[in-house]
Amino acid sequence: MDTSTLPKSRAEAKVKGAKYYFTGEPCKHGHIAPRKTKGACVECLKIEWEKGNVTRAEYFKQYNQSEAGKEAKREYYEKNKELVKIKAKARSPEERRFHKTVYKKKHPDLYRAFTRSRRKKHRSATPKWLTAEQKRQMRQVYIDAMTVTRITGVPYVVDHIIPLNGENVSGLHVPWNLQVMTREENLKKSNKLVDTP
Repeated sequence: MDTSTLPKSRAEAKVKGAKYYFTGEPCKHGHIAPRKTKGACVECLKIEWEKGNVTRAEYFKQYNQSEAGKEAKREYYEKNKELVKIKAKARSPEERRFHKTVYKKKHPDLYRAFTRSRRKKHRSATPKWLTAEQKRQMRQVYIDAMTVTRITGVPYVVDHIIPLNGENVSGLHVPWNLQVMTREENLKKSNKLVDTP
């Protein structure tokens, strides 16, 4: 804020209808800063606001962890499902990664169980008659997905063309049933059988 253009006193600021004035004198806490015409020194207000932020953050943290807070969040989600989904899809990749990391840290047991379940599903869907070369081809598909992700910055995943847990039919974990696609496309596809070109 350019203090040279501000009125020199509160009375002058009131006459001019200005929001701030600057006397050049320190306030009672020693700050030499502009003052609000209808309030205190802006530095004092800033400090008070920052203290309030800490208090508010602590309050909301406790509230969010309480049963009342969890119930309020559930109710809000039920009433605003579509809006919540739209906001989630509009997040940047960095935001999505951040939220996923936070969720993983908060629910480590859930993620371990999910990973174990996924591996078990893959093992049971992998035929014993697969050759070493076919297994190598499968590993290469996963390497390709990671490589494309690293190069483009867009998350790519390995998808089963015929889902392992399909609604009407279930496929196998074999090289000819694997394809690389973006995570976004994969989420849209879910466990549905989609015609491929």
